[in-house]
Amino acid sequence: MNDFLLSTNWLVKVSNLLHRLFVRSFIIHYLSFILSVSLVLSACSNAGEEAAQFFLKGNVQLQKREYTEAIRYYSEAIAKKPDFADAYNNRGLAKFRNDDREGALADYTRAIDADPDFGTAYFNRAEVRLETGDAGGSVADLERIEKQYRDSTFYQTRLADAYVRLNKTAQAQVAYDRALQLDPNNVEALTNRGAFYFSQKAYDAAGQDVRRALQLNPKQDAALNNQSLLLARAGKYPEALTYIEQALRLKPRQPYYLNNKAYLLLKLNRPAEALPLVEESLQRDNENAWAHQTLGLYWLGQKQPAKALPAFRQAETLDASVDQLYYYIGLAELATGNKARACDAWQRGESAGDEQAKKERALQCR
Repeated sequence: MNDFLLSTNWLVKVSNLLHRLFVRSFIIHYLSFILSVSLVLSACSNAGEEAAQFFLKGNVQLQKREYTEAIRYYSEAIAKKPDFADAYNNRGLAKFRNDDREGALADYTRAIDADPDFGTAYFNRAEVRLETGDAGGSVADLERIEKQYRDSTFYQTRLADAYVRLNKTAQAQVAYDRALQLDPNNVEALTNRGAFYFSQKAYDAAGQDVRRALQLNPKQDAALNNQSLLLARAGKYPEALTYIEQALRLKPRQPYYLNNKAYLLLKLNRPAEALPLVEESLQRDNENAWAHQTLGLYWLGQKQPAKALPAFRQAETLDASVDQLYYYIGLAELATGNKARACDAWQRGESAGDEQAKKERALQCR
């Protein structure tokens, strides 16, 4: 299994072939992206009045989730008033929800250019930067508005998420704890702190947070995924499968969930069902090292190590820290008759702290 996912949809690897799925609201945004509803136009000109009317029409369409129409109205407002920061901000939100990350980022930047003190736009840009891999830029934006938002549980959650991406664990812990002090029922913070604890191998604490998140919201798909991961780690594969299937009912095409289900099916000796799932996962996100490892495990289980090795090597290229990767590479190399390369792989795994690789090397490479 690969993804202990942050409840905003960003991901980082963890152990036991499972990704962390943090509930980064790229799955669900609470305060995440903020809609600007203020009107700061003077009605001293026809152009200003028309811009205000288009802006309000855009807000109506945005709330109706008619994103293309919302973008059109905001663009009309901007055409009438080119320095209309609120219209840029809201058009950015509409673009983000319409799966245009780069367009959203550009609009939030234009909003900030028009109004350098526009805290909402900084927060929204921080969100997009985090989702597009610029955690440093996200932290910079969040720090810019720290005085304005520091007592917001959502602000602290997102700050913690960014710190996790930067591997600043102490700062992440402080921010998650602060988020939950501000609101003990913040499901996103609970899910994401649970993922963070899992990455730190604090499994009991991770389980407490994830279970609490599911008590508050049984349909939090990232928390369902994370509970599946915890159960899989304990070897409870049938029960783990029920949780990942619940997550998939909520997000049927989420590539990490698809891969995690495939992994569990392999553990349950159901490879024929697993293969199409991992293939679809890779079709949707070919940069997921964990899914490439799952594909390698499928071929290894089919006693076709020559097909397993390219999948494992691709996983290595994408993320050499994938859990137990060198253990499995060693098994595949040994199965193809290359003991020297198998021993080299297990040595690399042992150096990375992989106990399975260490044991195999001791058995095979004396």
